[in-house]
This record gives sequence, structure tokens and C-alpha cells, in this order.
Amino acid sequence: MKSDLPPLVVISHPRFIPSLSMPRFARMIAEGMRERGFEVSEWTARPRFSRLPVPGRARKWLGYLDQFGCFPVDMRRRMRRTDPRTVFVVTDHALGPWVPLVSKRPHVIHCHDFIAQRSALGEIPGQSIRFSGRCYQTYIRRGFRHGRHFISISKATQADLHRFLDKEPESSVTIYNGLNGDFRPVPHGSALANLPEDWREPLAGGFVFHVGGEQWYKNRPGVVAGYVAYIRQGVAAAGSAFQAVPLVLVGADPSPALAQAIAAVPFPGRVFVGVDVSFERLRALYSLASLLFFPSLEEGFGWPIAEAMACGCPVLITNAAPMTEVAGDAAELCDPMPTTNTAERKKWAARVGDQIDAMMHWPVAKRRERVEAGLNNARRFDREKTLDAYAKVYLNLSTRATGC
Repeated sequence: MKSDLPPLVVISHPRFIPSLSMPRFARMIAEGMRERGFEVSEWTARPRFSRLPVPGRARKWLGYLDQFGCFPVDMRRRMRRTDPRTVFVVTDHALGPWVPLVSKRPHVIHCHDFIAQRSALGEIPGQSIRFSGRCYQTYIRRGFRHGRHFISISKATQADLHRFLDKEPESSVTIYNGLNGDFRPVPHGSALANLPEDWREPLAGGFVFHVGGEQWYKNRPGVVAGYVAYIRQGVAAAGSAFQAVPLVLVGADPSPALAQAIAAVPFPGRVFVGVDVSFERLRALYSLASLLFFPSLEEGFGWPIAEAMACGCPVLITNAAPMTEVAGDAAELCDPMPTTNTAERKKWAARVGDQIDAMMHWPVAKRRERVEAGLNNARRFDREKTLDAYAKVYLNLSTRATGC
């Protein structure tokens, strides 16, 4: 280890909870800091009770025992043996319950999105959380309020953070996510070869694309509704001569309600669903898509916007932060979908259907200009620059604490 670099302890969610993005984020930090010469230890709750052969719901509660009973004991024991210069990197503000343990040591808390916090406080119409969930979010909030140093992934996330803190933090910076992979345009033939054989011919001429899970804020029903409006308006204008492009949804398995909406998509519309898509296939889909339709209701950042742009795919996004932060001036914008009025939702779908159709018929020169704007914008999200910025924060925190 370079003598002038402090040791790092990266605190992350346990591997036994159902999350992919947070362990991947923690791993990116740990590996990136080791590449920069830091000595890195990774701390997380180990499965002790949760690996016992019990039914699923009981295992969940045993997992809580591992996290909230055993892990704090482990942390206190291990902290007694750490170098005073050690910087504790809390990789998610949702790990707030453990922040008080490190609050008097050099530390920083990475903040992603506060959607769960806002929902628990009744700030998002139509999103109710059970009493137990509200209590848990309060527990998290009381914990991260002990923090003094924060890194947010967007200005919108930073603004939410400051609302939830009791006082101004000693430091708070925004560092945008870096692309977690080599996202770049893939030649048409190579991209098609990366698709399932029965997808290649239908998707060769382009398609509307969406990437996201079944979380309410990803607005998959809005994606399907906008696509249906595009189909119906095209048929109304051109009849049987209308040539529709398919819709491709990548992410989780559709919920029963979404599956029903997909089954009701009128002819000549067609929907393809991909689950557990590999990185190579995802990059190929971005490169082949006519546009990414990303009408999220909320986000902490909006990874697919930057990923699509880096692959030369135009994007249509919700005109709201942080999506607009990520897209810069390189995206087409649609209004946020109304969530409480059915008639207004139908009008919204008709408008975005028109926007999809307009983007499908862009002149070659305009499409080239928008693709180039997206490629230039995506260069802001360089993974190595993001990790360099993290490293600078970590080093400064240790320097402040030791006065060296």
C-alpha cells in the first residue's frame, strides 16, 4: 500500500438479501480503490442464523438477527483493531443503522435515491407503505443523520438528503455514477448475432426499448401504454400499410397485470421480454434500438439513459430530475405520466405515442445529430473519473481527521 493512502473499510449490504445493484456497487468501489493503491477491507453481515434450514419468512427474520444483532458486535470488535486513519465507506445510506458506529471516525456515506424515505413520509401520492416499513425507514433515517460526510449520485438525491438531515453536513458532494461496463455502439451484424435466433429478424429494423424492473417508479405500465398508443395511432393514420416496430422490455419478469397489458397489445404490435440479459446482449440491444423509452416516475440516477447514449441510442425520458441531469440536452422529453387520473393518463399515452412515431421518422441528419449529442453526453460518466473522484474524497477525509 502507498504510505500516504489511508486504509479503507467498505461497508455493504449482506450478500443474502435480494439485491444485485448494491453489492455490485460496493464491489466496484473495493476493486477500484485497490487498483489505486488503497488497502481495502470489505465488511458486511455474515449469514449465521439466516442459513439455518427454515421456511422463507422465518429466514428473513433470522437475516435481521444477523444484520442488527451480530453485525454491530462484529463491527465494534473489528474497529478496535483498525488504523486511526481508516476511512469507513458506507456504500448506501440505507445502511444508516450502522452509521452511528463509525460517526466519530473518518467516514463517508454514499446516497443513491430517497424514494423509499419519501414514500414512507407520504410525499409520493399513491405509494403507501405498511407501518413496519415506515418504522424501518425511520430507523434508517435516524442512523444516517449521524453522518457528517456524504456523496450523492445526483443533485436531486443531494437535495433530498439535505431535507432529511437535522443539520448541515460537514461535507456533501455530488459525484455522478460512472458507467459500469464498456458501453459503446456495436456494429449491426455483430449486435444481431448476440440476440436469440427468433429475435433477430423481428428486431433487425429497430424497436422501442425499455430497461427496468417491476418497481412502480420504473413505470413499465406507462411504457406499454405509450407503445399501444403508438400502434393505434399508426393504424388509424395508415391502416394496414402501417409498419410498426416491436417493443422490447428488459429486466424482471412482468407482473400479472403487466403481462395482461402486454397480451392486449393490438396488432401489428409485438412485445419481446428479456430477463437476466447478459451485458453483451444488453449492449447489443441498445445499439440496435430505434430509441430508449424511459418514462420513469422517480429515479436516483437513471443508468439506462447514459448506457443507451453511450451505445448510440436516442432516448425519450421524463422531463424531471434526475433524468434530465443525466441526459443533459441530448434527450427528447415527455411529460411525467399522471398517476391518479385515468383520463389524463390516456391523454399522456397519446402524446408520447406521437413522440415515439416522430422519433421513428426522424430524417437521417437529425438522427445522426441526436446520436452524436448522446455520445458526447455519455462521456461525462466515465467510470475511472468517478472512482478518481471517490478516491480524492476518501483521502481528504483521512487528512482532515489526522490533520496531516
